[in-house]
Amino acid sequence: MRYFLSGAFAMFSAAGLAACAAAPTATAAPQEEAYLFEPQDGEPVEALRGSFEVPENRADPNSRMITLHYLRFPSTNPEPGSPIVYLAGGPGGSGVGTARGRRFPLFMKLREVADVIAFDQRGTGWSSDLERCKTAIAFPLDEPASLERALPLYRQAAAECLVFWEEKGYDLNGYNTMESARDLDALRIHLGAEKINLWSISYGTHLALAAVKIMDDRIDRIVMTGAEGLHQTVKLPAETDKFFGRVQAAINEDPAARAVYPDIMALMRRVQAKLDAEPARVSVEGPDGAPVELAFGKTDIQFMTAFGIADPGSASRTLSMYLALDAGLYDAVAPVLYRYLREGTLELSPMSTAMDVASGISEAREALVYEQGATAIAGSFLNFPMPHLKDAFGDLDLGDDFRSLPHSDTPTLLLTGTLDGRTYPAEQAEAVSEFSDLTRVFVRYAGHNLFMSSPEVGERIAAFFKGETVSADDIVLPLPDFKPQR
Repeated sequence: MRYFLSGAFAMFSAAGLAACAAAPTATAAPQEEAYLFEPQDGEPVEALRGSFEVPENRADPNSRMITLHYLRFPSTNPEPGSPIVYLAGGPGGSGVGTARGRRFPLFMKLREVADVIAFDQRGTGWSSDLERCKTAIAFPLDEPASLERALPLYRQAAAECLVFWEEKGYDLNGYNTMESARDLDALRIHLGAEKINLWSISYGTHLALAAVKIMDDRIDRIVMTGAEGLHQTVKLPAETDKFFGRVQAAINEDPAARAVYPDIMALMRRVQAKLDAEPARVSVEGPDGAPVELAFGKTDIQFMTAFGIADPGSASRTLSMYLALDAGLYDAVAPVLYRYLREGTLELSPMSTAMDVASGISEAREALVYEQGATAIAGSFLNFPMPHLKDAFGDLDLGDDFRSLPHSDTPTLLLTGTLDGRTYPAEQAEAVSEFSDLTRVFVRYAGHNLFMSSPEVGERIAAFFKGETVSADDIVLPLPDFKPQR
């Protein structure tokens, strides 16, 4: 159960929004240094590395200053548009790290429009001087997981880590989405730009939506995929069950896959009921090669289910796990469960810890999460340990004002994967329901990470940032292969 806490220590108010609403003046060209950027797969390219300072906590006049870093890929356009700023997901993802990976070609393509900025948000990548908290707290291996056993351990870890980070001199009040949104305006000023474009995914869209509240008139265009509303840090369990319904519909289009999985909901409920009645007990290989006795049950499988459904590929592997468990092949599944859920001790990240708990959850939505989670396939674990530990740090929530729907007239393109297992179509629509200039494109059979799923995705994003009219027609991918891989 190596799921990381997320939390923050700041208050949010309408007055705070108003104080940030005035547009600061753009500055002269920033000081940057040449940087040879080497992607994981591709030829090195010349880029520019830059940085600027902001207060760790703007509400504290004595706050320490922190340095935020970015990488700028200069545009190939002789008349470039507003800089395109990439906002990574997570929270905790690195923009620079993302540029090194599979999305590198899209970063390069968008240079046809404007400078592309791989931005490391505060507390991530190059912009982090924060140390993770490694506790000595471990989950018992000889007992199946349960909330009753897990939550006290997480609370103990939270208490230890608060002391650890305080001793390090970190101000966790500064690590919340609104502080990161203000960083975007500071980045805009640093770049000398009147406006910036926002290119975002998952938590990055959460940050983009927060930025709309304080700097909508300084944003040129917004591209989102996997939109996470300001009130949607914790996902609704019933929407996860609907996701499995969409997976079943895709499976039914392939007779061979349907023969294996005629009813995935029945399969998953059958396996969970069996392990709830009689947990499995097997031997796995520990880190030192010695055998370790591991017990696992329904809660472990619900955790693994929540962990493994972001995209069709991971969902397919999760279904294969259920198939093996249904056949009693516990030895084949146990090493994976051990590695991802039970091995090692609890480690907490200050940045991601701070962000999710600060974004928080309303009382009404929390009640709905627990009500739905009582019967949902993945329980209420999709964002564990939220909302379970939302009060573990005291009254740290940014409040319902923060979570209210943002209003925007900024041209926005939203791409939604129909098989996204993290952020769901209906909730994505709700997140941008107050956007007056919205183009929405469904990418059929795509999951959460859809940017590189089809060249057409990149073409529409580039056209949108150029200011062209973009078709709202579906982008259709090949049908995923859900048959178990041998």
